[in-house]
Amino acid sequence: MAKATGCSRAVLLGTNSAICFTRLISQLVKSNGKHAFLVDTLALVRRLEAQGVPSKQAEAITAAITEVLNDSLENVAQSFVSKGEMQKSEMTQESSLSKFKSEVKSSQEHHFSMLQRETEKLRGDIEKMRSELRYEIDKVTAGQRLDLNLERGRIRDELANQNAETTNLTNKLDREIHALRAQLEAAKYDVIKYCIGTLVSISAVGLAVVRILM
Repeated sequence: MAKATGCSRAVLLGTNSAICFTRLISQLVKSNGKHAFLVDTLALVRRLEAQGVPSKQAEAITAAITEVLNDSLENVAQSFVSKGEMQKSEMTQESSLSKFKSEVKSSQEHHFSMLQRETEKLRGDIEKMRSELRYEIDKVTAGQRLDLNLERGRIRDELANQNAETTNLTNKLDREIHALRAQLEAAKYDVIKYCIGTLVSISAVGLAVVRILM
């Protein structure tokens, strides 16, 4: 509407308005050609002229205001992201997020698989250690049993030997006791004989003395 209004005013006002309209068109498009902002410069010039501003000064002021306004609007437009760029950014972020999720899932599956393998390996090592420990325990137990049986046999033999020696000593003591008893009996008999002989001798001597005295 601003462009159409500028054109109609340019046709109605003649050559000067056409020049202003040309200036308007030149001020609508930025030098980089990306954005165009419609500004009714002709109306602004006429308003400044109505306020007593000379025509050239009014055009210069209008051109400066238009340039500043275009620069400001361009900066504002550049600060905002277009819908297409936003959608593109969202798609890029979604793609990155999907890729990240896929990588995380793959990493988790990889780590879980590694953990399972490590767990199975650890279980195998534990079972192997249990088997080896059980074998060593059985081996030690069998050795201890063998040693215990051998010790029992040795103790039994020693006891048998001690019993035999005790029996021999008992028999020897019995024989010696019997011999001592026999010797005591013999000595007792000899003592009795000696006592009887002594008494007989004393009696004979006594009788002899008595006879001599009588």
